[in-house]
Amino acid sequence: MKIKKITELKYFGETALLLMTIIWGGTFVIVKESLNDISSMLFIASRFGIASTILFFILRFKKIPFNKTAFLPGLILGLFLFGGFFFQTIGLKITTATKSGFITGVLIVFIPFVQILVEKKFPSKGAWIGTLLVFLGIIFLSSGGASIDNFIFELGKGFNLGDFFTLVCALLFAFQVVLIDVYTPKYEFWNLLLIQLSTVAVLSFFASIIFSGFNIESFHISLTKYLIFGILYTSLLATLINIGLQTKFQKMVSPTIAGIIYSFEPIFAAIFAYFLLGEKITNFGLFGSVLIFSGLITAEVMDKSSKK
Repeated sequence: MKIKKITELKYFGETALLLMTIIWGGTFVIVKESLNDISSMLFIASRFGIASTILFFILRFKKIPFNKTAFLPGLILGLFLFGGFFFQTIGLKITTATKSGFITGVLIVFIPFVQILVEKKFPSKGAWIGTLLVFLGIIFLSSGGASIDNFIFELGKGFNLGDFFTLVCALLFAFQVVLIDVYTPKYEFWNLLLIQLSTVAVLSFFASIIFSGFNIESFHISLTKYLIFGILYTSLLATLINIGLQTKFQKMVSPTIAGIIYSFEPIFAAIFAYFLLGEKITNFGLFGSVLIFSGLITAEVMDKSSKK
């Protein structure tokens, strides 16, 4: 009976993470259009600032006390989350969107090794095989319709500083995923979430000023209807609800399985882009999507078989 309950919680957690990934998939189109009207780091600061402010008042309304013991873990989670966004943003200034998307997806490869380093846990055989399938799927999904030979040649040609920054971003996101697995069973959920979101908001605001000072990008904002929609979508759905779901439910699944589920983001991004921007999904993209889905199913089936 206890095993059945654990299995039900695991599937519930996976469903919550999949819902997150669908919402994150929608941000690809929305953020891309919103950044026409606001500097990138200021957009992130606004997104996380609104989310953390709303959460603060929710905690006051629910009369949830602040627990000092959750401050340091929440701060660490926030630092890794901010670091991921920061390096991804400055990396995009130098490298191409295709290479950025592919290199960010490498976090699925980093997660098992980070899990071994941080938690001293070795992922299951099914998780390793699933990770490999997902990694191959990301290669096909990122090829943009070109031949895989040409795509790999383009990736290997002129590895630049932007590619390196994006690789750092993937590593930081991998650490954030694993550390959520470490901290969430030990500390109060609401406190962890508030500190994490507030940390990203504050650091992003200062980063936007620094970016402006070093002429990396201009500090600007134009409050168009689309920008307001973009900020509301990302702050309420993609930040407050999504990171809330991640902090609450990711502990029910292993970090490697969570990473595999998160790798569905480019699939949902492609679906949103198809319906909203008219962008076509190539045959390579479809095959990559099948591989990613196969990776999740393989990890699930093999994991379930090993527990019988």
